[in-house]
Amino acid sequence: MQKAKVRENVKEYALLTLGTVIMTLGIYFFKFPNHFSTGGVSGMAVILSHYIPNFTNGDFVMMINVLLLIVGYIVLGKGFGGRTTYVSLLMSGLTWGLERIIPMNAPMTSQPLMELIFAVSLPAVGSAILFNLDASSGGTDIVAMILKKYTSMNIGTALLAVDLLIAVSACFVFDITTGLFSLCGLFTKTIVIDTAIENIN
Repeated sequence: MQKAKVRENVKEYALLTLGTVIMTLGIYFFKFPNHFSTGGVSGMAVILSHYIPNFTNGDFVMMINVLLLIVGYIVLGKGFGGRTTYVSLLMSGLTWGLERIIPMNAPMTSQPLMELIFAVSLPAVGSAILFNLDASSGGTDIVAMILKKYTSMNIGTALLAVDLLIAVSACFVFDITTGLFSLCGLFTKTIVIDTAIENIN
């Protein structure tokens, strides 16, 4: 019985790791170099690193995720999500490590639309794997959990509004083309996640 439980836990965390790696690869290699700001912590990192160049995207992902995890534990208690904590810290560590092992100073190709497809689809598939295991990458999901606890606000609408604000800000921080790509990516992301979850099930 104990061996079966251990085997199940190993399998679960292997899938959590796989989902996190897929998500991080899409964010690091395709989202960050193109400044696609499709919401979430990685979108915030893209915007913040433009204004505070002393810190990299990976630095901001690490700082924001750790800060939100601390707030999550304080507000929601220790049981708010061991899997989410694991995924959040793993994603932060992978992003931070990739910046130092494989620095990306420019997009991989001269085809932003193709890169947007990968920037959206890889994180969406990774997220679908996590959601299927009742986990998430943390970040703004923790904010949603706090809002759910203390308000009657529609969480989906609140998160969409925040993501939309981040995506629209790319129009002003970078240029209109980057902003429009970010908005397109934001709206496509939800459809791809839902489709991926459906196919996994």
